[in-house]
Amino acid sequence: MEPLALIWPIAGGVAIGTAAALLLILSGRIAGVSGMVAAAARIADKGPPWPQAAAFVVGLPVGAWLVATFVRMPTIEISSSVPLLVAAGLLVGIGTRLGNGCTSGHGVCGLARLSRRSIVATMTFLVAGFVTVFVARHLLGG
Repeated sequence: MEPLALIWPIAGGVAIGTAAALLLILSGRIAGVSGMVAAAARIADKGPPWPQAAAFVVGLPVGAWLVATFVRMPTIEISSSVPLLVAAGLLVGIGTRLGNGCTSGHGVCGLARLSRRSIVATMTFLVAGFVTVFVARHLLGG
């Protein structure tokens, strides 16, 4: 294992935690990606101001591009079809709206605040993921 192999995940976690904490402290807002996307797309009745949401959403791919440009990354292979990935993304989006938040809002910010709703939501996300992987790999033979 490379010496820096553990540094990057730790640095990423610290950066996410710091950004979420700063957003909460400075603006009183939770750093949930689905809420920010809804506000940026102007499909949410409530949420952060549009400029803040738009900057957050634009910053996600820009940040990913910066990391991919300046940090050695593993090769990523996508073995699923594009329509399947689009359908999965849409289902995740619908689920985040039904669950009043996504893994980033509940899992990062909600757990840090010891929110009961977020604890239940995060446990639900994890169990659903475990069940999905088990069914796909062991029952459907994927």
